[in-house]
Amino acid sequence: MGIAAPVQALTNEDLAGQNLYSGSACSYWETSSFKMHLWYNSGQGGSYRDFGYAVYDFNAQRPGDGHAHALNYCIFGVSSPWPGSGRHIKNNAASGENTHSKYSARVYFYSGYKKPYQTMGAYQHIDQFTAVYNENASFKWI
Repeated sequence: MGIAAPVQALTNEDLAGQNLYSGSACSYWETSSFKMHLWYNSGQGGSYRDFGYAVYDFNAQRPGDGHAHALNYCIFGVSSPWPGSGRHIKNNAASGENTHSKYSARVYFYSGYKKPYQTMGAYQHIDQFTAVYNENASFKWI
């Protein structure tokens, strides 16, 4: 009779790695397994990035390799890049959408989940942020 190995909780480094390297981060947002989405332009326009896990600082994801990595918008439109393609997300998000069915998504002005913030309820989108328009540094589920 075998004994099952204990289930290990994901560490902050594991979660940072998911937000950085998962294919879900840049897959089509409506079908992505990541349920929080930020866009470079208002009205869900331009390039976007999908998030599955909280982000303490958009400029300093630490996946366990000893380095801080900035999160960038996905690159779309090879011959004619979409606005924001490849740019840093920190202080560059104008709109967002939460496609999670249970949790609200909160985008914060400062790193470390510090106020002010803007909240998107389950299945809510915001065409243009007011409290964090192009001044956004962290995100978490609430």
